[in-house]
Amino acid sequence: MADTTTTRLWEQLPPIPDNAPVLIAGPTASGKSALALLIAERCGGVIVNADASQVYDCWRVISARPSAGEEARAPHRLYGHITYDQSYSTGHWLREVTPLLTQSPRPIIVGGTGLYFTALTEGMADIPATPPDVRARADALSLPQMLDGVDARTLQGLDTQNRARVQRAWEVEHATGRALVDWQAETPAPILDLATTVPLVFNAPKDWLLDRINRRFDQMLQQGALDEVAAMRDRYDPSLPACKAIGVPELMAYLEGQMTLDEARDRATIATRQFAKRQRTWFRARMKSWQQIDAAS
Repeated sequence: MADTTTTRLWEQLPPIPDNAPVLIAGPTASGKSALALLIAERCGGVIVNADASQVYDCWRVISARPSAGEEARAPHRLYGHITYDQSYSTGHWLREVTPLLTQSPRPIIVGGTGLYFTALTEGMADIPATPPDVRARADALSLPQMLDGVDARTLQGLDTQNRARVQRAWEVEHATGRALVDWQAETPAPILDLATTVPLVFNAPKDWLLDRINRRFDQMLQQGALDEVAAMRDRYDPSLPACKAIGVPELMAYLEGQMTLDEARDRATIATRQFAKRQRTWFRARMKSWQQIDAAS
């Protein structure tokens, strides 16, 4: 990050009390990780991942995980610690992040998975794990088929274009016999009180962010994203969450001769733009009380 940009971001920050947890949410490619590292170096803290793709050990470049050099500048936790075929949910993340909240130095929780932040600060329903046979049935369904099998009350609060969210609702309903919205009504108190934190959310203008997204995928290719995906070629399983990370299906299709590299780049970039749009919508709706950080300043 350029010095002038770093200075402008720093000047937008509210006071950061000693030991207060810092939460940094924002869309992909907006500069969240750079701000987290800046705060860790100037105020102290351990950087904790809140990005669902960055938990997997096979994806450093393609998921934009902090580099080895960045990890050497401040302690990092919950990055690249899960194997590609291991099950990992919001509940898993919540259980792993909980003990870090009371440890020293302070946690600086950063990422783009909005559900992680809301589970942490608003509470999370204690829903039983999905049996493998129900998961297999859901994997075989199309998005419209799953939508037909989800309770109408649940659909009202759901991003119906997000397959992962729809599939979660379908699995809960068909595994437990209860709608997801009913489970959510029994949500316990949150683990972390938002009032005791410094909650920051990046406000990234659309055109500015799209330009960053376009340039970042090319940077990923230059940094070895294609080699990273090629190394997973014999273990690739499109049904696994790890293998659905943006850029992975597209580059795998290129390696299999199903499209050109330019086509793979274009499709991955489009998928990233769509993902960023969903993130921005989530943050605007669920994080209205958080301190806004102007990413483009």
